[in-house]
This record gives sequence, structure tokens and C-alpha cells, in this order.
Amino acid sequence: MKLFEQKFYESMKSSVPLLDKVTRFIVTTKGKQMRPMFVFLCAKLVGEVTEKTFRGASMIELIHTATLVHDDVVDESYKRRNFFSINALWKNKIAVLVGDYLLAKSVLLSTDNKEYDLLSVISRTIREMSEGELLQLEKARKLDITEEVYYEIIRQKTATLIAACCEVGVLSTSTDAALAEKMKDFGTYTGMAFQIKDDLFDYLSSNVIGKPVGIDIKEQKMTLPLIYSLREASEKDRKYHFQTIKRYNTKSSRVKELINFVKESGGLTYAVEVMESYQQKAKALLNEFPDSEAKTSLHQMLDYVIERKF
Repeated sequence: MKLFEQKFYESMKSSVPLLDKVTRFIVTTKGKQMRPMFVFLCAKLVGEVTEKTFRGASMIELIHTATLVHDDVVDESYKRRNFFSINALWKNKIAVLVGDYLLAKSVLLSTDNKEYDLLSVISRTIREMSEGELLQLEKARKLDITEEVYYEIIRQKTATLIAACCEVGVLSTSTDAALAEKMKDFGTYTGMAFQIKDDLFDYLSSNVIGKPVGIDIKEQKMTLPLIYSLREASEKDRKYHFQTIKRYNTKSSRVKELINFVKESGGLTYAVEVMESYQQKAKALLNEFPDSEAKTSLHQMLDYVIERKF
């Protein structure tokens, strides 16, 4: 990971001083870097880490960083991991252009090295992530998200990038397409569990991750605990709580009421069960591989996805 950090910074370098200043800031405010870890561990699961693995991990991290920069602009968010966001420091115009630059660099990393298998994976990933965001925005207007639509949104928005990590990891060290497909499925299941865990944080005490409770409700995001609770509610309760999401989503007393309703009607329990079923599917795929350090580490990553506190 230390060597990767160095290579990742190199992959972002530019001759434009302003861009260099922003990318330096990005490197110093990095997050958990879970995604590159998945790339390296999946490569080690089936072979050896190569220069192509480092490039693949950099490509993934460039895409991930670009989407975070763009998300902060779209969400008008001025904080990211307790640091100021790019748009807070340099305004929206520069943030959008920096995001575009990072996406272009991720594509160039593969084309410059004629690694068209990786290019195919990341192009598909960027398309799916964009589709997922737009699907969510479209559905948020009507608030008609069913459980099936919710799964499709989180698969595209979150799981597709973790699936790409695992696929890229295998492709960086193996030519076995079936193996790459299997690990892509492993990444999809892991990503689904990861996003459901994120959605559960909205109903837990605010001091755990520094994200205020009920923020998804205020943003009219229909997540699994809420979808389940509304589906199981009486007609009268459903109408009342639907009005909270639609019209009173900024009124803290109504939001608090809705959070309690979700907890009492088993929404959190149901979401935890679904999350754990995705984790078990991922573990079952992993158990098909012989024991190794990489396999043990991937099992630990899977446990972390579900047990993490932030």
C-alpha cells in the first residue's frame, strides 16, 4: 500500500500547477483505501502482484476519487472525511474539471499501456455508476422505489466499483475469464453488503461516523430499512410517514418519529438479514479457493464491511 500511494500520486501528476495542488490535497486527505486493497488481494488470491496490478488499483482509485469530487458538487457538500471538500476550497467549476481530469487519467493509464481488458472493465464501471446515480435521482422525484429497484441502484452506484476492483485484480495477473467473472460476482455481493451497512448508519447514533442521523430521509433517499417498513405498514401509517418524506423531511420531530417507526417495525432487522445474506454469498465464492494469506485477508475484509463503525 505504501508503494501504491507513491504510484497513485504519480498517476495523477500534471504540468498544470493548480491541478497539482489539488491532487496533492487529494492524496493527503485519502480515506480507508479499501478498493485498492481488494485489487491487490484478488491478484494475490490467483497469482502474483504485477505492475499491471498497481496500474489497475490506480485506475480504480482515480475513478473512485473522481466520483467523490463530483458527488460533493452535486450534493453541495462542503466536508469530506472531516476535511473541506474540493468544491468548498476551489469552488464547483474547478471541482468538476478536476473530476473530469481524474476520469481521463484512469482511461489513459490503460490505453497508454495497451491494457484493453482493464479499459473495458473501467469504461463499463463508469457507465454503470452514472446510470445508478441517475436512476436514484429519477426515482427520488416520485419516491416510488421498490426493493428490486433499490437493489439495482446500489448495485450500480456502489457494488459495481468493488466488483471492478476484484475483476481487475484477477485480470492483472491471470487470463482466466471465468475466474475474473467469479471474483467480479464476489465484489458485487461485497459491495451490496457494504452499501446496506452504509444505509443502516442513518438510523444509528450520530456520533459514530459524524454523519447526522436521518440525513437520508432529509435528502428523500429511499433506503432498504425504510422501503421494508413502509411496505409492511398499515395504509394509514404508510400515508402519514410518506408525507414526512415528501413534505416534512426537514422537520426534525417528524424525521425522529419516522426513524422510530422504522426501528419498531423491523426495518433495521430486515436490512441486517439481507446484508448478511450477501456476505454469506461472497464467503461461499471465496471458500472455493484454496487456503492462503490473501483468502484469509479477504474474509477479514468481508467481516469488516459488516462490522465497521464508520
